[in-house]
Amino acid sequence: MSTVVEELMQMQISPAGGGGDSQSHPGKEQQAAGVGILLQIMMLVLSFVLGHVLRRHRFYYLPEASASLLIGLIVGALANISNTETSIRAWFNFHEEFFFLFLLPPIIFQSGFSLSPKPFFSNFGAIVTFSILGTFIASVVTGVLVYLGGLIYLTYKLPFVECLMFGALISATDPVTVLSIFQELGIDTNLYALVFGESVLNDAMAISLYRTMSSLKSHAPGQNFFMVIFRFLETFVGSLSAGVGVGFISALLFKYAGLDIDNLQNLECCLFVLFPYFSYMLAEGLGLTGIVSILFTGIVMKHYTFSNLSENSQRFVSAFFHLISSLAETFVFIYMGFDIAMEQHSWSHVGFIFFSIIFIGVARAANVFSCAYLVNLVRPAPRQIPVKHQKALWYSGLRGAMAFALALQSVHDLPEGHGQTIFTATTAIVVLTVLLIGGSTGTVLETLQVVGDDHDGPLSESLDGNNGYVAPSYNEDATSGNRLKMKLKEFHKSTASFTALDRNYLTPFFTSQNGDDEEEHGCMTDDPMPSSRGRGFLGHN
Repeated sequence: MSTVVEELMQMQISPAGGGGDSQSHPGKEQQAAGVGILLQIMMLVLSFVLGHVLRRHRFYYLPEASASLLIGLIVGALANISNTETSIRAWFNFHEEFFFLFLLPPIIFQSGFSLSPKPFFSNFGAIVTFSILGTFIASVVTGVLVYLGGLIYLTYKLPFVECLMFGALISATDPVTVLSIFQELGIDTNLYALVFGESVLNDAMAISLYRTMSSLKSHAPGQNFFMVIFRFLETFVGSLSAGVGVGFISALLFKYAGLDIDNLQNLECCLFVLFPYFSYMLAEGLGLTGIVSILFTGIVMKHYTFSNLSENSQRFVSAFFHLISSLAETFVFIYMGFDIAMEQHSWSHVGFIFFSIIFIGVARAANVFSCAYLVNLVRPAPRQIPVKHQKALWYSGLRGAMAFALALQSVHDLPEGHGQTIFTATTAIVVLTVLLIGGSTGTVLETLQVVGDDHDGPLSESLDGNNGYVAPSYNEDATSGNRLKMKLKEFHKSTASFTALDRNYLTPFFTSQNGDDEEEHGCMTDDPMPSSRGRGFLGHN
């Protein structure tokens, strides 16, 4: 064990930070490590306490994520002018592997684990449209605009493939701040489900696009368009299949192993916690994307495996994943603020940051309004997405942990300082969107008149458990009778067909109850803890 600890310390403490003095005095090295860890713990404690105070007083101008980011920014600025700068910087100077192995997996798993099937599947077509097609549109539009800006010397010039990589990573949304305010203000159930569902699935799309573009740049820049599409599908579909497969295996194991008895609760919980990381490592070992795999494992395990656990184990795993995802996400925002103050960034390209923000806004608009148009072609009039909800969707496109982690990886993927420029721009964009958009969300929602627009009842009731959501009904006679819209309506009803398949076949096969029992059971055993990422469908207490 001591050898492992020594290796971790060697990895975390940079040679420049340690120096020959620390090598000759191991006691000072341990003291510096202790100071760094103590500071991290203190910032986490302060972030949680401050977040609780802000929520209790309904102070929406400084959401929790913004508060965590500001704490890191302030501490980093103070450390920069103090004698403890070297030791603190050393313990915050970890590699992107730390994000992808320890911080992002619990955050992403909890995002999928907190999806309630009722609102998710009732808006499944719209969510897939925004998260898959919309993310692709946003990535391409951002990359093309950045490239054109470089050609006319409006921004820092990057190669076209690197512009597409930047467009892919910056298209990953993380509206943790917006969703927490949605919950507090009580907005439309479907709008909440759209924003939350898009943010969960669009991470999978963004990281698959980034990995595809990175592979295209590194290995075969002369590949044709069809090979690029094949590589993307191989990464995305393969990762999705690995995650869903592991989720189904876990459901069958817990159904037939007979672990749902009191004296085996510890074994039951241990196995449940290990399956997500098994899914992640399996995908990585196969050359796929672990983040995508663990996301879909979370969705499947919540819908099927979770109901095969004993009641005590259900409460424990819900609280456990909420706990570690909350800690991980809070630490990410603290680190982002700390990084801005401590690290050497490429601030010489301020124009690249400024115009990138404008380009991202344009790309987000192309994403939301074009996809909403397509969704409204499919949906009947009473269920169409109103313009004010489309504006709220556009405004909720904050950037967060996934964009930051991919940008951190780009430092190593892109040479000649291009990765550092992208990392600086991404960090600045995340900070600005979290502080400015997050702090003004309440005012914007009131201006758009979507506050209190929850026609299905209070949000906490409409999304409580797996059954609280009731999709709005519509009159068939009120829709257009033309042939195209009739075809689109038939396509739209495929979601209901999948729901029937799930209720009649999948749920009885993978769980120890039939579909009707599963619905009744969902009211009692749904995750009582909110998602760290979206603050859950139940919200914070």
